Amino acid sequence: MPAPLEYLAVSCILFGIGIAGVLTRRNLLVILMSIELMLNSANLAFLTFSRLHGQLHGQVIAIFVMTVAAAEAAIGLAIVVALFRQTGSVRIDEATRLRG
Repeated sequence: MPAPLEYLAVSCILFGIGIAGVLTRRNLLVILMSIELMLNSANLAFLTFSRLHGQLHGQVIAIFVMTVAAAEAAIGLAIVVALFRQTGSVRIDEATRLRG
């Protein structure tokens, strides 16, 4: 069984990949997937610390994070569909033209 530090290292790597995706990509779908990757890496860290300390608090927080991630995915996809209907593209640059 891997040590907790290995799980935390994987969590940090996944979080870094997610941040890189948010900062470098222009496609809204890729940005949403990067945010999901960041939330999943936070879940992995919560579960690692929960297991390390023998508490259930990290598992409860992970369930709440999954709930927020599901809501974020539903609302984000609705925004993507609305943006695509208006502009014909899902690039972030096109979204700035939608301002009031």
